[in-house]
Amino acid sequence: MGQVQQAHAESMAATAHAISAGPSAPPPYSPMPAAPGGHSLYPSLDEYMGLSSQHMQENMAVVVASQDKQIAQLDSPCNRMVAPVTGSSNLGLMRAQIKDGIRHIVMCKDAKGKMGLRVRDINKGIFVAFVHKDSPAALAGLRFGDQILQINGETVAGWDTDKAMKFLNKCDPKTISMAIRDRPFERTITMQKDSMGHIGFVFKDGKITAIVKDSSAARNGVLTEHQLVEVNGQNVVGLKNKEIAQIIDSVGNTVTITILPSFLYDHMIKSMGSSLIKKLMDHSIPDL
Repeated sequence: MGQVQQAHAESMAATAHAISAGPSAPPPYSPMPAAPGGHSLYPSLDEYMGLSSQHMQENMAVVVASQDKQIAQLDSPCNRMVAPVTGSSNLGLMRAQIKDGIRHIVMCKDAKGKMGLRVRDINKGIFVAFVHKDSPAALAGLRFGDQILQINGETVAGWDTDKAMKFLNKCDPKTISMAIRDRPFERTITMQKDSMGHIGFVFKDGKITAIVKDSSAARNGVLTEHQLVEVNGQNVVGLKNKEIAQIIDSVGNTVTITILPSFLYDHMIKSMGSSLIKKLMDHSIPDL
């Protein structure tokens, strides 16, 4: 390996690398130069959807960056397999499923009067922003990004964060009921690893920063400027890059990731200490 390639490999290892089949796999990516003539790999949004640049700047927080910042390439060819998204018995796919219906949960507070839950208001709705491991909220099945529609029969639409937290703190510790909608801002993407164990994206601190050309990630619609929230249904928010990579390595050839636009993720964790998220967030594997 040349000096430039070696330096790049070391840099990518520090910022998290695309997923490998095992510890002996070679560093997977090197930046891909811009396409000849400066053309983009994919059409821009204004070309594809007829949106003006001004409209996108005013209404969209996720802006398509230049190709050399978004696209990486593998040193070896990817296979052309697209992962199944229906009719699969894969446990990870089932754990990651985001259902359209509304579910009802009942929980209580612990001996200290805590639920292990923090919420954040977004667009006049209340969303789960933190679930403490082994807490009543975790045991009740609440997940990062779930929307709370009602608390003890009270509709919470239009409430701000403070009002919601004060109401929760005053709830009877023995019984708290909630109507929940599964993670409406999040979406799941199922991919197949190639022969080297890669799925085709680069991430740093859980944020997807580059997509590999012709990879499973590219073919299945993974986007940059999105945060990894779950891998096969397991929460990975707050985990180190190496820990997330190890989870992806361990789940087999079919990988389902749950992602959230970065600007929404940043808003949800705003004002929460990094140590709280990294050390106390629930990372248990959901029950089916």
